[in-house]
Amino acid sequence: MAAPSDYSVKTLAQTIGHDFGLSDPVVISQEMINGFADVTGDHQWIHVDVERAAAQSPFGGTVAHGFLTLSMLAGAAEEAGVMPPDAVAMLNYGLEKVRFLAPVLTGSSVRTQFKLVAVEPKGPGNQLIRLQGSMQIDGADKPAVIAELLAVVSG
Repeated sequence: MAAPSDYSVKTLAQTIGHDFGLSDPVVISQEMINGFADVTGDHQWIHVDVERAAAQSPFGGTVAHGFLTLSMLAGAAEEAGVMPPDAVAMLNYGLEKVRFLAPVLTGSSVRTQFKLVAVEPKGPGNQLIRLQGSMQIDGADKPAVIAELLAVVSG
């Protein structure tokens, strides 16, 4: 479900409770995982050693870093149309209530759902929004990660 047709900086507070629907699917590849490991320095074998993970991991193969899946929420929120079209900027303000509930195996397809849960003034021309984000793994019972995303919308 996309943003309502009248969605704007001025109507943010009236949009509390809106479900932005699921983002497009993204397949978590070993290349993505390796790139994240290179950028962060987290080369734990369960993420990057395909042979060892196949033999020793309780998941039967490599899995994505939790922080990789968490970091993907920002792009998924943009794709879902969370930023009002008339906003000047939407800046990350933080995260709350982050939980990693299920491992994301390499090759899994994930999609993220967002719901606007709160809006509050944050200085002249700015509003703090709270979004409930839930990254779903196609075919899984539990979400991979849930989090409350905080962002300042300027308009």
